[in-house]
Amino acid sequence: MWKYFDPAVDTKLTCSCGCGRMEMNDSFMKKLDLIREEAGFGFRVTSGYRCPTHNSNVSSTGERGPHTTGRAVDIAAPSSTMRLQILEAAQKQGLRRFGIAKTFIHLDDLKQSDGFPEGIWTY
Repeated sequence: MWKYFDPAVDTKLTCSCGCGRMEMNDSFMKKLDLIREEAGFGFRVTSGYRCPTHNSNVSSTGERGPHTTGRAVDIAAPSSTMRLQILEAAQKQGLRRFGIAKTFIHLDDLKQSDGFPEGIWTY
């Protein structure tokens, strides 16, 4: 399916509420493969697809947040160097939305036309 990501191994690609839904977008995941290859190290996805109900329970973005589209992931990145490498690789793939935290980075390929403005935010 994808070069570096397997839903059977990367269980966080599946909604963690127990509904069993794994609706990651194929085009986005192919970009994520390229980003991982460019970064040069493995990624541990900490959050991938979230069903609308689960997303509304865990995120202020509610039932229509980025993770509900299957075009968003959070990746464990405990160092600033890792976050920078991921950010640079993602920009090369045309991504323009990033959430930066101390232990992870959020990536998605959503656009203004999808209802999500470009930008960088912190947690």
